[in-house]
Amino acid sequence: MPATMTSRALLLVGVVLTAHKFLCTAYVGGDGFSVEFIHRDSVKSPYRDPSLTAPARVLEAARRSTSRAAALSRAYAGADASSADGAVSELTSRPFEYMMAVNVGTPPTRMLAIADTGSDLIWLNCSNGAGAPGLAAARHARAPAPAPAPAPPPGVQFNSANSTTFGLVSCGSGACRALPEASCADSKCRYLYSYGDGSQSTSGLLSTETFTFADDQGTRGDRAMRVANVSFGCSTTMIGSFIGDGLVGLGGGDLSLVNQLGADTSLGRRFSYCLVPYSINASSVLNFGPRAAVTEPGAATTPLIPSEVKTYYTVDLRSVKIGNKTFAAPQEYPVIVDSGSTLTYLANELVDPLVKELTQRVKLPPAKSPEELLPLCFDVSGVGEGQVAAMIPDVALELGSGGGATVTLKSENTFVVVHEGTLCLAVVALQFPPVSIIGNIAQQNMHVGYDLDKGTVTFAPADCARSSGSLYI
Repeated sequence: MPATMTSRALLLVGVVLTAHKFLCTAYVGGDGFSVEFIHRDSVKSPYRDPSLTAPARVLEAARRSTSRAAALSRAYAGADASSADGAVSELTSRPFEYMMAVNVGTPPTRMLAIADTGSDLIWLNCSNGAGAPGLAAARHARAPAPAPAPAPPPGVQFNSANSTTFGLVSCGSGACRALPEASCADSKCRYLYSYGDGSQSTSGLLSTETFTFADDQGTRGDRAMRVANVSFGCSTTMIGSFIGDGLVGLGGGDLSLVNQLGADTSLGRRFSYCLVPYSINASSVLNFGPRAAVTEPGAATTPLIPSEVKTYYTVDLRSVKIGNKTFAAPQEYPVIVDSGSTLTYLANELVDPLVKELTQRVKLPPAKSPEELLPLCFDVSGVGEGQVAAMIPDVALELGSGGGATVTLKSENTFVVVHEGTLCLAVVALQFPPVSIIGNIAQQNMHVGYDLDKGTVTFAPADCARSSGSLYI
């Protein structure tokens, strides 16, 4: 491996995740690296509920999406109330959808963390700190406010005392200043991330470690890429019930994984994913570096626009089209592109005419919406899946000023089965102004690439199961 890619080269976590007994693989190459993007309901997820039917899982995801949208909205409100740069301390990923494996430390500890485009900080569950100088003392440096009982021990904890590359970050560092809420503990940087309702939080010391991404399957040689001194939160105190071994922030803020890779490697600040539909038993794929380039036919690129919260990837939605009908969005209408939200949330001015037009065009009997959660449902009992898809018209999103990019949503991007025989629209009226969201159902079977250096996001239709199949069987 070239010298430029040794101490500060990149890492690729290709993992037989022994602690969870689920297979996670990764591909490393000169054009970047790729890891599995595991949906929480995947057969590879330790959080899958085997008692649920496929439609029931979709309905549960829709319920989580409502909580997620509320959290994103609170973050926006916090940004408006706090500072011009939109710094907020609220962690918005409680209702998560995707995970990735990470190898941390020397020797590495394999962990399965939430992968979140709506958060920045990387934080991992750490042991109580008894083995690391300064870590145990810092744990008690500031007494927490009265709160619910701490969460039970997580599945995997990182023990910094066992790693030769672990370090602590000083209070005066740029990384510490990038935290929305930080304090000092023996001159070391202590962080606190809390949920908006105060019921859950994580705190600990901002630390540095070596992250390693490697092909553990041995089918592509013994190459491994390492990134030294990745800043992350070593979480020693947790209130509430967190799922996963930590969180990898993929947002636009300075402490996110994509920004740190851009600063410490030659890969640039870019990543992409290709989301496999819920109905397909395969992992999605998450790409970094040149591998994140979206080059498929029909690719549509639109500028990222400034957001109240720097973390969020926001684009300008100009209109929604069905056939020859165009429904204009409110003027200067920002929409967050978010992999962690299941549903798509748009203003009433767009959803109401969309529902009316689909009601007229789709020749299927109406059905009752479960829990009145979704605005339009049809009875598809006895109708073949292919027949249903042919009856649903495409919906086009026109993005960017001047209609610079058109993203076409097929039936699988707009409708989901939430009960046996019940098909419902996965686009709902905005419940938590001012946040509008393009969710992950709308992004299925699309290669979506974010380039922070160019300030763009690109969408292209793709067969995501086929794209990831050669990597993740």
